[in-house]
Amino acid sequence: MSRLAATFEALSKTGRKALIPFITAGDPRPGFTLPMMHAMVEAGVDIIELGVPFSDPMVDGPVIQRASERALEHKMSLRRTLAIAAEFRKTNQHTPVVLMGYVNPIEAMGYEDFANAAQRAEIDGVLTVDLPPEEAEECVALLKARDIDPIFLLAPNSSDERIKKMDTAGSGYIYYVSLKGVTGAGHLNTADVEAKLNRIRANTRLPVAIGFGVKDAQTAKTVAGLGDGVVIGSALISKIEANLDEPERAKNEIVELLVAMRQAMDN
Repeated sequence: MSRLAATFEALSKTGRKALIPFITAGDPRPGFTLPMMHAMVEAGVDIIELGVPFSDPMVDGPVIQRASERALEHKMSLRRTLAIAAEFRKTNQHTPVVLMGYVNPIEAMGYEDFANAAQRAEIDGVLTVDLPPEEAEECVALLKARDIDPIFLLAPNSSDERIKKMDTAGSGYIYYVSLKGVTGAGHLNTADVEAKLNRIRANTRLPVAIGFGVKDAQTAKTVAGLGDGVVIGSALISKIEANLDEPERAKNEIVELLVAMRQAMDN
């Protein structure tokens, strides 16, 4: 059983939901990411999504776009992101790490070389936002052969057929994009999310993590009541951006928000 499957199974047995933070590797500088990952685990997170910086992050809103720009200024790359994940794994064998990014850096490395490198770094899942299941057959096969879960983004307007394709091709969990548009945008309509979740669950056996629009503890609590996991990204990156010259303060503020979310979700 993969770390992701084991995590969701253990949470389900206790009636809890997964708290899944996203940060961009190398933002605001490479030395920040590893201690931030460990601090998030201490705050009670269950899975970490580690963003691979990319020069054209089309799905991301301005906050995460600027995070990629800052990381790229420090020469952060896919290989360096994998190196951070490998270093994290030396002292943490239980928290799943999911790489989240775009297909271009993977294609530049080569699918097989990437899959081998991800396996060496003990990556648990790969979420490539611009690689749909219809085009992912080669990558999916290479990842699954190495016990790495391919994870797909599910949009609010996805058809039942598309949900079934993601269920077949994917594993680990499905990431449900609860808002139309880019990350960090708009207001979350929880009634709409609930209606969509009922249809999604009828077409997949996988856990469903909900992201885009989760900004605070109350929203996290509400979303946790709908899905199997809550993803938070832009709200965390905003705290980094507000404290670029005080990284320790940024880390403390992120931890404070995650602790509040964990408590709200568990209560």
